Amino acid sequence: MLQQTQVDRVLVKYPLFLNNFPSFSELSRAPLKNVLEVWHGLGYNKRALALKRIAQTVEAQLEGKLPSDYSALVAMPGVGHATACAIRTFAFDIPSVFIETNIRSVFIHAFYAEEQGVEDDRLYPLVEGTLDRSNPRSWYYALMDYGAMLKKQHKNPSRNSAQYKKQVPFEGSNRQLRGKIVSLIVAHSGITETDLTRRLNVDPQLISSNLQKLEVEGFLKRHQTKFFIA
Repeated sequence: MLQQTQVDRVLVKYPLFLNNFPSFSELSRAPLKNVLEVWHGLGYNKRALALKRIAQTVEAQLEGKLPSDYSALVAMPGVGHATACAIRTFAFDIPSVFIETNIRSVFIHAFYAEEQGVEDDRLYPLVEGTLDRSNPRSWYYALMDYGAMLKKQHKNPSRNSAQYKKQVPFEGSNRQLRGKIVSLIVAHSGITETDLTRRLNVDPQLISSNLQKLEVEGFLKRHQTKFFIA
C-alpha cells in the first residue's frame, strides 16, 4: 500500500483491508470486486489484483504460509527484488539489502549530495555495509523515517538519483481514466462500453483500448456488450 502512496491515506485503508481480509484464505476467496471496493482511494489497482493473486498462490501451493525464501517471493505476482527483500526484512526480520525512495534519499544526502545521476549500484554497497544485521527491521524503519524527514526539510535528495523521474500529474492522466473505468464497473456491474463513454465523456478509443488492456490484465470480464469485474 505504501508504494507511491501517502502514509496518511494508507493509515485509513490498512486496518480496513485487514478487517475485511484478515488472512490469505479470506483474501484468496474474496471476489475481486470486493477487494477493489476496499482498495478504492489508494490508486494503482494492479497492487490489489497482485495481492489477491499472491493470496491464491499461498493458499494453493504453500499451505497458507508466506515463504521467507527470496526465490519463492520473487516468483509471486507483482513481487520484485526490493519488495521481496522488504518482506524478508519486515515480516521475518531477516537481514536483506534493498533500496526504496526514502532509503535512497538518506544515502544520497549523506554521500552524494553534490552529484547528479547517482546510480543505485553505488548505493547498494553503502546500504549493505551499514545494515544492522541483528535488528534489520528497526534499522530500516529508522532509515525510511529519516529519509521522509529529509524530503520535508531539504530539497528531495532522490532528485540526484539516476532513477529519479518527475511524476506525471495524476489529473487528466490515463492512470486516472483507468481508475475511473474500474470504479464505474465496480459500482455498476454489467455496464456497457457505450455507457462508460457517455459517463466519462472522453474519446471512445481511449475507453476501448483501456477496456481491452484491463481485460487482458485480469481486472475485467466481458459478456457480450457488458463488462464485469473478473
